[in-house]
Amino acid sequence: MATRKPPAAPATPGRLGPGDRERNWERLGSETFDLVVVGGGVVGVGAALDAATRGLRVALVEARDLASGTSSRSSKLFHGGLRYLEQLEFGLVREALRERELMLTRIAPHLVKPVSFLYPLTHRIWERPYTAAGLLLYDTMGGARSVPGQKHLTRAAALRMVPALKRDALIGGIRYYDAQADDARHTMMVGRTAAHYGAVVRMSTQVVAFLHEADRVSGVRVRDVEDGRETDVHAHAVINATGVWTDELQRLSGSRGRFRVRASKGVHIVVPRDRIVSESGMILRTEKSVLFVIPWRNHWIVGTTDTDWNLDLAHPAATKNDIDYVLDHVNTVLATPLTHEDIEGVYAGLRPLLAGESESTSKLSREHAVARVAPGLVAIAGGKYTTYRVMGADAVDAASVDLPGRIQPSITDKVPLVGADGYHALVNQVDQLAHRYGLHPYRVRHLLDRYGSLVHEVLASADQELLKPVPNAPDYLQVEVVYAASHEGALHLEDVLTRRTRISIEYPHRGVDCAEAVAGLMARVHHWDDARIAREVEVYTARVDAERASQTEPDDQAADAVRSAAPEARPQITEPVS
Repeated sequence: MATRKPPAAPATPGRLGPGDRERNWERLGSETFDLVVVGGGVVGVGAALDAATRGLRVALVEARDLASGTSSRSSKLFHGGLRYLEQLEFGLVREALRERELMLTRIAPHLVKPVSFLYPLTHRIWERPYTAAGLLLYDTMGGARSVPGQKHLTRAAALRMVPALKRDALIGGIRYYDAQADDARHTMMVGRTAAHYGAVVRMSTQVVAFLHEADRVSGVRVRDVEDGRETDVHAHAVINATGVWTDELQRLSGSRGRFRVRASKGVHIVVPRDRIVSESGMILRTEKSVLFVIPWRNHWIVGTTDTDWNLDLAHPAATKNDIDYVLDHVNTVLATPLTHEDIEGVYAGLRPLLAGESESTSKLSREHAVARVAPGLVAIAGGKYTTYRVMGADAVDAASVDLPGRIQPSITDKVPLVGADGYHALVNQVDQLAHRYGLHPYRVRHLLDRYGSLVHEVLASADQELLKPVPNAPDYLQVEVVYAASHEGALHLEDVLTRRTRISIEYPHRGVDCAEAVAGLMARVHHWDDARIAREVEVYTARVDAERASQTEPDDQAADAVRSAAPEARPQITEPVS
């Protein structure tokens, strides 16, 4: 079961490889940082990038993997939140639309893409002008617009756009645009960009205690959950960016929080593209909220639910009732209904909502809150994925009172993520790149939309074998698995199958049929022996089996009992998790 320690490789800015991991451990224990950010979701990596680009010395630690919680389980949209207009949250919508524009044009054009939605109209006379007025606000509130404006459609035109709809499901429609991204990949790229600008970014590194000097927090004690080593990390301030674990980390720090976070479970299903014949996504009103039908490469993502969750925060479980809810609501408008047999993947995530005492989850605030809960300790929670950059900047601003000297203002609105520079030129050079590497142009486009201008780094050392598809997961190349382990911080099989790729939700086998091949590719980088490969496959297969079983249970308690019984890929992790 023992693994050979990899040799230290030369440092490459922004790389999160095995050699970088060892160097970062040494740095954690030997340097004094301005800031330690706890939590590797999108807000945490956003705060780390914000701090690093202000010239601060920053470390980020994550107990599991980047985006292993909420940030890999969202609806995968960068959007203003059309329904928040009805709740008169104009400030939140304006801020989110501005962020959407920045992502599309400057920060992450390789990762964030426009996506169209049809809003079906079902009421005559009042609904079209009412919805059009809201969409006009939506089209103009974000400033400059890089997506088309709304377009009004008759019923016949709407049905031509979305033939899958029942004729009586609408009287007309309005098409509008938002943007989408692979949330886990985007979060990882933000983390790599923070590392590129000097941040220490380290996964499988759990906070087990807080350090104190007199009455102030002066750092954290961390454990490497791969090998059990512990070290003290000294810092002028700590940012708690742990999302749904915010309250648990507050208790660990010994400080009383200024706000409470409540977890709301959202469940999505993934179905094949040919099961819904449509040129556009859809947004459907429900009795509580909205339901999205989102195009996702060769698939559709349909969701989401919105229910309270008080059980295992690390592994929220989808129930049969959750899945039935999604199917029942989407089937009200589809001419050919979806069934359980159509489902390729299911995922459940938890939204960290700012909680009042008696509000239902659909009414809880999506605004974020920042508080200096003790000298040297700042907590941030709430918000939505789209506004992660603003949240990160606000957290660093709040921590600035504990930092020596005057800090520079935030500049992340001007900082492209790694892979963004040169992306547009490479898009125009797809045919040349395809010829150079012996790949089909569609493969090169796929790679560009995942890695941007890092595509040369990905392909540089690939032999002909690595340029072949992953067995039983042909949308991905074998070199992508090797690169995930060598440059993107993937330490376990589940990191690759669920986050660096999305094989776990895009194929009916959910990654099991390619697990052994993928583990073998990762072994080249991590020097795993046969026993370690077998263990990775066994743990991942048990996870998938538990998820499948939980999705047949009727309620949260039963589903949680089944799902939480599966073994952890990181067995030394403890609760509370940070």
